Amino acid sequence: MVQKYQSPVRVYKKPFELVMAAYERRFPTCPLIPMFVDSDVLSEHQSEDGATHCIERRCKLDVDAPRLLKRIAGVDFVYFIQKNCLNRRERTLHIESHNETFSNRVIIHELCCYSVHPENEEWTCFEQSASLDIKSFFGFESTVEKIAMKQYASSIKKGKEIIEYYLRELEEEGVTHIPRWTPSLASPSVISLPTRPELPPGSSSEPLTGTPDETLLLLDKLDADYIKRYLGDLTPLQESCLIRLRQWLQETHKGKIPKDEHILRFLRARDFNMDKAREILCQSLTWRKQHQVDYLLETWNSPQVLQDYYTGGWHHHDKDGRPLYILRLGQMDTKGLVRALGEESLLRHVLSINEEGLRRCEENTKVFGRPISCWTCLVDLEGLNMRHLWRPGVKALLRIIEVVEANYPETLGRLLILRAPRVFPVLWTLVSPFIDENTRKKFLIYAGNDYQGPGGLVDYIDKEIIPDFLGGECMCEIPEGGLVPKSMYRTPEELENEDIRLWTETIYQSASVFKGAPHELLIEIIDASSVITWDFDVCKGDIVFNIFHSKRAPQPPKKDTLGAHGITSPGGNNVQLIDKSWLLGQDYSMVESPLTCKEGESVQGSHITRWPGFYILQWKFHNMPACAATNLPRVDDVLATLQVSSHKCKVMYYTEVLASEDFRSVISHALSLAEALTFHSWLLNPNTLTGFAVVVFIVLMKPH
Repeated sequence: MVQKYQSPVRVYKKPFELVMAAYERRFPTCPLIPMFVDSDVLSEHQSEDGATHCIERRCKLDVDAPRLLKRIAGVDFVYFIQKNCLNRRERTLHIESHNETFSNRVIIHELCCYSVHPENEEWTCFEQSASLDIKSFFGFESTVEKIAMKQYASSIKKGKEIIEYYLRELEEEGVTHIPRWTPSLASPSVISLPTRPELPPGSSSEPLTGTPDETLLLLDKLDADYIKRYLGDLTPLQESCLIRLRQWLQETHKGKIPKDEHILRFLRARDFNMDKAREILCQSLTWRKQHQVDYLLETWNSPQVLQDYYTGGWHHHDKDGRPLYILRLGQMDTKGLVRALGEESLLRHVLSINEEGLRRCEENTKVFGRPISCWTCLVDLEGLNMRHLWRPGVKALLRIIEVVEANYPETLGRLLILRAPRVFPVLWTLVSPFIDENTRKKFLIYAGNDYQGPGGLVDYIDKEIIPDFLGGECMCEIPEGGLVPKSMYRTPEELENEDIRLWTETIYQSASVFKGAPHELLIEIIDASSVITWDFDVCKGDIVFNIFHSKRAPQPPKKDTLGAHGITSPGGNNVQLIDKSWLLGQDYSMVESPLTCKEGESVQGSHITRWPGFYILQWKFHNMPACAATNLPRVDDVLATLQVSSHKCKVMYYTEVLASEDFRSVISHALSLAEALTFHSWLLNPNTLTGFAVVVFIVLMKPH
């Protein structure tokens, strides 16, 4: 299995030439790098004008590994091949390393780069990536992997100390400026590469960083100071997972990247397992998109009955700076709210609370100057009795818990349950199986008045903001609740219609795609030069997207029965239009090249029609290519093929047809706004003029 690592961008707030001078002082000897034993120069080349200098070395390293493992492997030292290329004209240093020892069993490859900061020429950036592929190692594969991961983390920290040491040494000697290379001054002595090799993979240095408030994001890359200031202390491997998952989203979800805090929550929820975190994050992004959750705070108007009888609200913050939400569940008429509103309205209200919590976390992060990614919830159960265990009410509660757990992981920092009555164990038995184990660990339960003593509420909330109904002196503006008047109750039919309206209030449709049974959508075009736009997400499996044109209309869509496979399409969400007797190139033609889309990808695009007639958008099951006869398939590939083949695919899509003049108007508007933003960005900083405008253009081009 291949393990990949990507470090955040480290920023030296020193010029490139000064950083290179500090880098050079680490050689030929450095007491801070005891693992280097020896090195030999294999090749060396320098351009005539001295602008570029490349050198390749064979490095002898004493790797920190158990003596038993070294004896089994039969080696005491490990050899690496390293190539350094310094370009003084472009002000870059590229470092590439790979192992020579055990290269048939373990492949270690690392790339490092020093370059000038894109927004400040007086700063230097450092980037580092590495991969580890253990094919076999005498049965000690997992042990070797753990050693490599540990070595990676410790070497990064050591590299940081080394660079900082030599930068301070230069400053103490009065060396604060080194002139840049120019052709007239070209000489190998201006800035030469060290006579000893760079650190081995995982050992390259981190930069000297400044205050978090000065940190800048480098284009689409995360800055190390930014991570520490806004996301918290992460290990190198955790940083790597965050950056790689973010890069994957940038490649597959054009223009719709969630915030880094949001990505990090899903990683934490799955203990930084990249594959598991990516799966649940993609599912959640699709859910948010389908139900327009990103716009919930702007579009959701809380019904008056909720404003009067929903006994919950935000109330200052706890001692850790986390937003504090108080819920007087014992005073809430859950049956009355469900009978008056329905399950979906209650769910929407709870989702709006969670969205508000995310917004408050961002605000508190700025106010307190440290990362705040979750909130504290205080639940007062005084008054809880058997009427709260009304079956439809418990059902609604379980549904809400399920949705929140799936889409807002790691947002609850602490849950304080106060004045738990005797009936509480019954309720806890019902709901606890639906709550994630990591979330349950954050629950603190107090019976009676136990919360008033040591280890109680005052340990987590300042005395000044304890609500009056809990014995404090702070007035809490939360509705007192009470019974919802029966005159507000609605009939089951009315509630069902309201739930259906809220559930189907989306512009997106879902469809299943099976092997041999694609899903197809018919669009009739009257005027040539119309524009068909699409926006779809691949929720499950891999698919191929096609667009076809036909002069005649297909037969009525075939629903439910999926041909000879004998599969029934659930809900009739699989439609086939192209008759099997039709011939491609005769009865219909392909107007766009096939587009292969993998699970989790989000795709937007458009097609300008050349002819009137019938256009068919097709989502087809992607068949895995057959393995070449001369190459034995890898076990992982075979398992992946079997897994994909045994499941249906699922897509969520939205399409719209625009008249030619309307489409040009949209483009013109997008370009005008993009140009205005570009000019404004250029006025602020000439090095950042394009990125923001391009993002805005992509967003505006999305169908609404």
